[in-house]
Amino acid sequence: MYVDGTFGRGGHSRYLLSLLDKNSKLVVFDKDPMAIEAAESLKKEDGRVLVVHGAFSTMSDVLSDFGITKVDGITMDLGISSPQIDDGTRGFSFMRDGPLDMRMDNSKGLTAAEWLASADVELIAKVIKEYGEERFAFQIAKAIASRREHNPIRTTHELAELIAANVRTREKGQHPATRTFQAIRIYINEELEELSRSLTSAIELLKVGGRLSVISFHSLEDRIVKQFIAKESNPASEFARLPIREVDMPKGNLKSLGKLTATEDEILKNPRSRSAILRVAERIEGQR
Repeated sequence: MYVDGTFGRGGHSRYLLSLLDKNSKLVVFDKDPMAIEAAESLKKEDGRVLVVHGAFSTMSDVLSDFGITKVDGITMDLGISSPQIDDGTRGFSFMRDGPLDMRMDNSKGLTAAEWLASADVELIAKVIKEYGEERFAFQIAKAIASRREHNPIRTTHELAELIAANVRTREKGQHPATRTFQAIRIYINEELEELSRSLTSAIELLKVGGRLSVISFHSLEDRIVKQFIAKESNPASEFARLPIREVDMPKGNLKSLGKLTATEDEILKNPRSRSAILRVAERIEGQR
């Protein structure tokens, strides 16, 4: 029994299915309705697939409803997929003009345009600074607030052009709007909160010997994954200075198996893999 927490267009799922025997099952999750359409098509081809339209942070409850309590492996490919980036109507990228949406599940919730039209300057600045690590966050937030007083920001190009007119990028070759787009997308979709909840669920679901693999694409995601694996691998480190006997120290639930980054060949074939980091851990006998 395996879980693909981020189906996308099914690349990882198809590979997993090629490795699994005929009695195995693969449960796939995605919030994106278009991804779910692709998953349903795969399900018609391969009866081992179970499809869930929802966030991977709900996997523990959803699998329980299926009568599944333990799984052999969980994979998560974080962030947005290439089809989402390339589809201008989704509003994820300033490279293509379109409505400023940015929702993973575009059937519900506030769009990025709606949020920018109503949020106060302080919150916008906080989001851009924390989730985009943008040093010009307050300057950008003020420009957004000033613009919306007479003309709401409705499209990706409108937002990107506004940012470019007010700040300069600090990275060579990077558009000034890159960090702001990342920040708003993360906030709108609660991506980091979803990630933290899903990692906790993974510990509960994995069998001893089961594998957790997570691909992240920016430092905020990778930091959460790295720190989670480190904590679950050696929870006793938090109590090292306390007068607690070693026998009473908490036991780890994971064993880190390291990380991988894209090779030069992979980057040539898929330039978007340049920033990808894969971290893998194995479930061991621990406290849960």
